[in-house]
Amino acid sequence: MSPIPSIPSLPSREDVVRMARNTTDLTGQLLDTAGNITRIAVNTFDPRDGSGAEVLRVLRETTAELAEASASPQAQEAFYRIVDTLTRLGTSGAPLAVHPVSEPAQALLAALGDSLLPILDAVEPAVEEAAVALGELAEATSPLLPAAAGVAAGALLALTPVVRAAADVLRHSAPELRRIADALTAALAPLLPLQVALAERAAAAGAGVVRAGLPPLADLTEAAAAAMTAVRPLLIASEELLVSGLEQLQPVLVASASRAGRVARAAAVRVSAAVSPAAERGVVVAVTPV
Repeated sequence: MSPIPSIPSLPSREDVVRMARNTTDLTGQLLDTAGNITRIAVNTFDPRDGSGAEVLRVLRETTAELAEASASPQAQEAFYRIVDTLTRLGTSGAPLAVHPVSEPAQALLAALGDSLLPILDAVEPAVEEAAVALGELAEATSPLLPAAAGVAAGALLALTPVVRAAADVLRHSAPELRRIADALTAALAPLLPLQVALAERAAAAGAGVVRAGLPPLADLTEAAAAAMTAVRPLLIASEELLVSGLEQLQPVLVASASRAGRVARAAAVRVSAAVSPAAERGVVVAVTPV
């Protein structure tokens, strides 16, 4: 006999008053928001101050320009190409969705999703912290982004002729590529059953090895964890010594870097003066390191 479920207690008078007050506050906020939206719309399209007519004029001109641009032969050809591409993708992708081979793929995706959800929930805080840190790093390195973008653009421009030449070569070598594909298919097709049998034997042997090796691995992991727990104070002390040593070396490193920077700037100025001397003779250039 199943136990009788307990009857939940009724809310108290304070709970009812608090819920009514929260409901009233939310209703008031919604009404204020609706009033603000209505006021903005009325002010935008009010014909008295001319803003409504101006908005309608801008909308009319924009619509006319869009209609004129979309009626051009180039735009119509682009639309036809987009529709043709989407039609081809749908035609080629629709049989894959109902093909029997898609059922194992769907089962694999479902299993992966069920297995990954707990992992994602567990690593969510670390991912958020890493995202914040990466955002701060990107913001700090923002002065270098234009230079990096310029270098990337230059590299792409340099690689474009190579890619275009490779595409041209492959386009003109289609018969040879087809012959290579046919030869590889003919050579590998007889080996597939043998590979499947070997894979089954390897899987069985690997499963046995893993099944036999997991208990010793668990013992080793427990022993390593116990050893790490035992030497944790020593590790903490060594980390503190390392950090204190770095803190003591920081002034020396900063001074050395500053001195090296001054020497490099002075050398750069002298080299620049030697490579590009003054046009007028008799002018003495005094170089004072900063």
